[in-house]
Amino acid sequence: MEQDYSQYPRHLVAVDCIIFGFDGEDLKILLVKRNFEPQLGEWSLMGGFVGNEETADDAAQRVLHTLTGLENIYLEQLNSYTEVQREPTARIISISYYALIHIEKDLHINENYNAQWFELQNAPNLIFDHNEMVKDAVLRLRRRASTRPIGFELLPEKFTMKDLQNLYEAIFSETFDKRNFTSKINGMDILVKTDEKDMTSSKKGSFLYRFDEKKYNKNISQGFMFKM
Repeated sequence: MEQDYSQYPRHLVAVDCIIFGFDGEDLKILLVKRNFEPQLGEWSLMGGFVGNEETADDAAQRVLHTLTGLENIYLEQLNSYTEVQREPTARIISISYYALIHIEKDLHINENYNAQWFELQNAPNLIFDHNEMVKDAVLRLRRRASTRPIGFELLPEKFTMKDLQNLYEAIFSETFDKRNFTSKINGMDILVKTDEKDMTSSKKGSFLYRFDEKKYNKNISQGFMFKM
C-alpha cells in the first residue's frame, strides 16, 4: 500500500555553488549578476533547482558546467539553508557546494550570466543568505586545506614553491616564513621537483614542482598525516 503524502507541504530544492579560484596571488570567487527579479542586477552565487531526475550532486555539477564549461572539478557539499523567509518568492531550501578551480584552466564562462571574478576580500554584498554561504565555505576550505592537499586543485599542474606559499597565505589570510614553509612542504615528500623553471620571477628562475598523488597516497597508507 502506497503512502499518501499529498497532505504534506512541498518545497522547492535548489543548489548554490561557491566557486573559488586562485590567480597566483589572491583567492577569488566567481559571482554572477542576477538577471531577473527579485534583486535584479545584484551579485549572487551561481545556482539552480534540483531536477526531478537529479540528485543534489548532479544538479551542482550541472550548474558548474553550465557556467564554466568544466567537468570533473573538486566539488564538496557544504551545508543546507532552510530559513522560512530566506527567499521572498517561495519556500526554497538550498544545499550549498563549494568548488575549487585554477583560473588558468580552459574556462568557457557563459556570457548569459554576466559572471566576474572578485578578490575574496573585496567581493560585493550578495543576495539573500549567500554571504553566509560564502563565510561557511571559507571556514570549510581552511579546515580541509589544513588536513588534506586540496589546495593543489587551485594550482596549475606545475607551480613554483612561491606559488604554493602564496596560495596557502591567501587561504589562511596569514603570512608564512619562506624558509619554514619550504622546509615543511619538502618534509612531507609529496612533491616532484621538475627540471623546468619559471623565468618570469627572476633571471635565475624558480624550479617548477608538481603534486604527486601516488606518493601522497602511499605516504598516507604508511601513517603520514598532511598538516599545514
